[in-house]
Amino acid sequence: MQLREPADGAMLRPATVAIIGRPNVGKSALFNRLIGQRLAIVEDTPGVTRDRLYAICEWRGRTFSMVDTAGIDPDADAAHGDRFADATRRQAEAAAAEADVVVFVVDAQTGLHPLDEDVAAILRNKRRPMVLVANKCESPSAAASIYAEFARIGMGEPVAVSAIHGEGTGDLLDRIADLLPPSAPDALPEGELALAIIGRPNVGKSSLLNAMIGEERAIVSDVPGTTRDAIDTILTWHDRKIRLIDTAGVRKKPEAHGAIEYYAALRSLNAISRCDIAILVFDSMLGVTAQDRRLAGIAIEERKGLIIVGNKWDLALEQQGEYSQGELSNVIHDLIPFAKFAPITFLSAKTKRRLGSLMPVVNKVAENLDRRIATAPLNSLIRDAVLAHPAPAVSGKLFKVYYASQPAVHPPVFVFHCNDPDLVQPSYKRFLENTIRQHHDFEGVPLTLEFRARRDNEQDDG
Repeated sequence: MQLREPADGAMLRPATVAIIGRPNVGKSALFNRLIGQRLAIVEDTPGVTRDRLYAICEWRGRTFSMVDTAGIDPDADAAHGDRFADATRRQAEAAAAEADVVVFVVDAQTGLHPLDEDVAAILRNKRRPMVLVANKCESPSAAASIYAEFARIGMGEPVAVSAIHGEGTGDLLDRIADLLPPSAPDALPEGELALAIIGRPNVGKSSLLNAMIGEERAIVSDVPGTTRDAIDTILTWHDRKIRLIDTAGVRKKPEAHGAIEYYAALRSLNAISRCDIAILVFDSMLGVTAQDRRLAGIAIEERKGLIIVGNKWDLALEQQGEYSQGELSNVIHDLIPFAKFAPITFLSAKTKRRLGSLMPVVNKVAENLDRRIATAPLNSLIRDAVLAHPAPAVSGKLFKVYYASQPAVHPPVFVFHCNDPDLVQPSYKRFLENTIRQHHDFEGVPLTLEFRARRDNEQDDG
């Protein structure tokens, strides 16, 4: 393997827009309004977005990550107001350090608050592109008075919005789009494969990266959370260029560990969004945890290839005895049933035991990402499966598949033209996916199945 530095200025991640401000100014309401009404969601990450923290969005042809920092507000039951102020200032520091554009939200109804001025001072020192937003402007009279009220902040004219009613959000998005940095490349260089090494803190992700490239490129420490940034390294394996993305570990509730870890977790999620294959590393000594399952779900929802790696395999053998790889793989798949298509390998990054098992699996998953089934054999397969196992009737109506096609790869997308997409049940959707997997090798690759009502002018295929 040959190491090569990434090209100067290469930024494959989407730009980041952080919404910040003191508590109770409506940051989360504004975030929900923007991503729910005025933006086309490109990817919406499960697990994180249950708390409405992160979404990759598109506006005026630009793609960017929208971040709601409400999740790292301090405990509302804090006994002292100083904890509120200190935590909010730290939040502003982290947002200014990590975001490409900062949306600073103030409350037009309550007016300028001393904490607003503290946050504004921090943001001015960081010199990030900023948009001042006066939220809760539900009336024209409130919008007319906000400039004088917030002039002391020194951030220019505020954008008057109402997160509740949606007023002014289009103007806000236009301002954001104007401040975004130049567009990053839409795709990796031709022939390059991006691998994101993900997992909880202290499972050996950096050690695995160092073992793969043969030198210490990332800092390795027994202290969880050492890695703060996603680190790209380019290596060559069998004439294939591989971009390795090492990430900070993702805790179950990163906001509980402070603003810095919160943004480190978001960078890990960004790494997933820009990779081709996610390598989920877990500690073989501890087994698969709920957080590992959550990360696997995020990778699948973002339609990335997935490989599960049990690290510290040598220690597990010493303390737990010999187990067959197949037995342990079955146990893990039972714990992550929605990722049964993901291959599993065990290794030791520290001793490099079974390290050679990883890259052949990566290569196979990469090939499967681009696998395409011709229309004729695909329809023959689906026709036989549907005839042998018809879909159950729903309210007396039968679900019918007229024909199927695979219009896209990387990852594979299958479109089923049918009489009524609302009639397909989740269990039957899984049956169709399993049918495809049983006859074609899509190991490690999530399959997207779309169901569309056939138009009147379409004819049956064959």
